[in-house]
Amino acid sequence: MEFFEEIKISNWNESDLKKILTIKNLPKLCQSINTVILDKQQNGIIYCIWGEFEINREELKNGIRFTLPNCHNGFAWTITIDTERNQLLIHGTINKREHDEDFIASIEQFIKDWSNGLAALHGT
Repeated sequence: MEFFEEIKISNWNESDLKKILTIKNLPKLCQSINTVILDKQQNGIIYCIWGEFEINREELKNGIRFTLPNCHNGFAWTITIDTERNQLLIHGTINKREHDEDFIASIEQFIKDWSNGLAALHGT
């Protein structure tokens, strides 16, 4: 399954986005992430709405991908910038075509919390 949010932005570029999207900043950027337990720059451990998880951070062209490698649902999300359209795209995925309604709602809220956090940081 896939989940999306778009945010209109201006005056940000790929470099700005990558500087902001660090493991240590996750609780400031997304209300669904409560605590960073361990931050080793490219991987660590977080506590979020689903509990404690290992997390990986990977730089991509135009953004960052975060993955929870030990998540049963293979949850991953990317945040990328499209400077021509002045927007950020938040894209989440799980490895199932269907899932329990409450879990789907929690992923939708997670992606919305990212949208809200980034919009607030950007001032939009």
